[in-house]
Amino acid sequence: MTTDLLDAGERLGRAELAELQLQRLRATLRHAYDNVPFYRRSFDEAGARPEDCRSLADLARFPFTAKADLREQYPFGMFAVDRSRVRRIHASSGTTGRPTVVGYTERDLDTWADVVARSIRAAGGRPGHIVHVAYGYGLFTGGLGAHYGAERLGCTVVPASGGMTARQVQLIQDFRPEIIMVTPSYMLTLLDEFERQGVDPRSTSLKAGIFGAEPWTEAMRREIEERFAIDAVDIYGLSEVIGPGVAQECVETKDGLHIWEDHFYPEVVDPVTGEELPDGERGELVFTSLTKEAMPVVRYRTRDLTRLLPGTARAFRRMEKVTGRCDDMVILRGVNLFPTQIEEIVLRTPGLAPHFQLRLTREGRLDALTVRVEARADAGAGRREEAAREVAAAVKDGIGVSVGVEVVDPETLERSVGKIKRIVDLRAG
Repeated sequence: MTTDLLDAGERLGRAELAELQLQRLRATLRHAYDNVPFYRRSFDEAGARPEDCRSLADLARFPFTAKADLREQYPFGMFAVDRSRVRRIHASSGTTGRPTVVGYTERDLDTWADVVARSIRAAGGRPGHIVHVAYGYGLFTGGLGAHYGAERLGCTVVPASGGMTARQVQLIQDFRPEIIMVTPSYMLTLLDEFERQGVDPRSTSLKAGIFGAEPWTEAMRREIEERFAIDAVDIYGLSEVIGPGVAQECVETKDGLHIWEDHFYPEVVDPVTGEELPDGERGELVFTSLTKEAMPVVRYRTRDLTRLLPGTARAFRRMEKVTGRCDDMVILRGVNLFPTQIEEIVLRTPGLAPHFQLRLTREGRLDALTVRVEARADAGAGRREEAAREVAAAVKDGIGVSVGVEVVDPETLERSVGKIKRIVDLRAG
C-alpha cells in the first residue's frame, strides 16, 4: 500500500505514536477517575492516581477491569458522560441476566467509523466498492460497526445481516459486491449454498472477505481463499473496547492483526499473576481505550490469548491470531456462550437435574455443541423428550444459537472429585 492512502494516525513514527499515546492515556485516566465512581474507587484502593502516570510503563500501576465489573455496574454505571450525551447503546449477552452495556457519544461513533474504515481499507477496500455486511445487526456491535465504517470509507453498503442464506447468495450475484464482512463459519455456509444452487463461488465479484467475531484457523483461510478466489483477512474487536475495528489484518501481508494503537493501548499479561509480559510472549490480551468519551476502559482483561509482535505493513504493533481463551466461554458460530447460561436454562426446566456437560464437536467444517444433561429420577421418557425440546428452544431464543440436547439417565455423566467437567472439547486439532 502506498503511504498516500494512509490516514495521519497510520503515518506516525513510533516515537510520535508513544508521545500521542501518553497524552491520550493521561487524559483517559483523569476522565475515568473524575467521572466513573467505579474507577475512582478502584484507583484509590490500588493507591494509583491519574497524575501518577508519567510514562506508558506507569499504566501497570493501575488496576485491571474485568467483565464482571461491567456487569456489576449494569446498566449505565460505567458511563463517564451524562446519559443525555450518549447517542447509542450496545450490549452483549449476559450469563446472569445482566449483559455488559456499552455507550457511545457522537464523537465515539465517529472514532468507531474511522477505525473500521481504516480496517476495511487495510483489507483492500476502496471508496466506491460495494460491501456486503452479513454480520448480525442489533445490540451486537458487528453489523452496525461494519456498516458505518464502510460508509465512512466511501463504500456502498448492502446491510444483509445474518440468515436467509439463499437470498444472500442471490444478492451477491445481483449486486456484485467486492467486499464481504461476515463470520468465517457463515462464509462456509454461503459457499455451500452457492454450490447447491449450481453457482461456482470463484465466479463471483468478491475480492476480499473480512472475517471476525470468532476464532478461525489458517486451514479455514486456505479453504475460503481457494474455493472463493478471494483474499481472506481477520478483523478483531470486542464491544467493551469499542466493537469491530480494534485491530485488522492487512491484505498485503496476512501476518497477524495490526492494532490501531493510537486509539487502543495493548498489553499482554500473565493470565494467572497479572504480570505484564514483554512483546513476543503469549498471554492474556488487555486493552486501555485512549479516545473513548462515553465509556473509557482501563486495563480491560479480554481473556483472549495472543502475543504482541512488531509491525510489518504498518508501524503499529501486531497481535497474533487469538489462539484461545483463558476462561470457559464457548464461541459457537460467532455467538458467545457460557456454561452458566445453560445452567440457568437447565435449572428452570422440569424433569432435569442440575448436572450437564457441553460437548464440542466438529461436523464437517463447522463446530457443533451438544448439551448432555441428566434427567431427574422421576422423569419419564415423555418428560425427557419434552425437556430436550424446551432446552434447545430456550438456547436458540435466549442465546441465539442452535445446539443439540441429549437427556441422559441420572449419574451418567463422568464426575471428577464430585464435579462434572463442564466443557468437553472433542474437536480434532
